[in-house]
Amino acid sequence: MPEHGHGHHGHGGQMTPEQQRQMIEQEIRLAKNLGQIKHKIIVMSGKGGVGKSTVAANLAETLQKLGFKTGILDADIHGPNIPKMLGLELYGESFRQNQFETFKEITEAGLEAENFQTDEEKQEFIKAKQQEYSQTLFPVKTPSGLKVMSMAFLLEDIETPIIWRGPQKTGAIKQLISDAHWGELDYLIIDNPPGTGDEPLTVLQTIPDADAVIMVTTPNVVSQEDVLKCVKMVGMMNIDKIGLIENMAYYVCPHCGEKLNIFGKGNGELFAEEMEINYLGDLPIEEKVSDSPNHDGTISTLDPSDEVAKRFVEIVSDIQKEFIKD
Repeated sequence: MPEHGHGHHGHGGQMTPEQQRQMIEQEIRLAKNLGQIKHKIIVMSGKGGVGKSTVAANLAETLQKLGFKTGILDADIHGPNIPKMLGLELYGESFRQNQFETFKEITEAGLEAENFQTDEEKQEFIKAKQQEYSQTLFPVKTPSGLKVMSMAFLLEDIETPIIWRGPQKTGAIKQLISDAHWGELDYLIIDNPPGTGDEPLTVLQTIPDADAVIMVTTPNVVSQEDVLKCVKMVGMMNIDKIGLIENMAYYVCPHCGEKLNIFGKGNGELFAEEMEINYLGDLPIEEKVSDSPNHDGTISTLDPSDEVAKRFVEIVSDIQKEFIKD
C-alpha cells in the first residue's frame, strides 16, 4: 500500500525537481479522478456546531438511496466525523486491511477479464496494477454502497489529535482529493471544514467546477453572520451557485405536536433573499437524528419514513432542480 506524506514544499517556496515532479503527478491524478465525477457539491458552514456534517452525510446517503452512484469526502482535518456518522470506524490496521482487500478485488476482477494463459503474464499484470495504484486511497463503502474517504481512516485511533500547521493541512486535503479512487460517480459530496480559513479555501480552489455550494446555518444571528462571510468568500472564487439550509430551525413537541422555536424564530428564507442565494428549506431538531450515529447510520438510512429523512429527499430534489444541469 502507498506511503502518504503531507505535501509540503521546499524552504522559501522553492521546490526541488523531485517536488515539482510529484506536484505535476498529483495534478494529473486530480484531473483524472475529478473527471470521472459528474457532479460535485460542497457543504460549508461559517462555524462549527450547526450540523454541517449531519447535513452532508444525509445528503450523500439520500442520493445513494435514490439510485445515484455517490461518494462523500470528509475534508475536515481536525474533526473528521463523517465515518462515525456512517458507522464506519476503521483506523490503523483495519483500514490498511480494507485497502488490501479492495486492491485484491480490483486485481482479481482484472485477471478474470484478461484471461491470461501463463503465470508470468499474471505476475506482470499484478505488478502493473501495484504500480498503477501505488499512490491510491480506496474509499470505504457503507452498506448502501456509498463511497467514503476521510482523514479519520489514516489515524491509528480516533483519539489521535492532528496537530498540523496550514501547509500540512492543505497538502493533506489535496492528497485526499487527488489520491482517492472514486471511479465513476454521479455525485461527490464534500464536507468542508467550517469557516473561511486555509482548509475550506483549498477545497474551493481544488474543485473550481463545483455544481453547488450548500451553506448550513441555524436561526442564530452569530451563525448567520459567519455564513455571510462564507458566502462572500465563495463569491470571490467566482462560484455563484449557492444554496442555504437552515438546520435546527424548530422542535416539534412529541406530546402536543406544537412547533417550538428553541433558537428563536428562523428567518432563513429572508436571509437567503438578502444574500441573493437559493433557499433550500429548513430542518427540525430531532432526537433520532442526533442519536443516529450511535446506531451506525444516518436518519436517511435508519428510518426513511422519518420526517427529517423525507425533508432530505425534498432538499435533494430542490438541489437538482436549482443547480444540476445534465
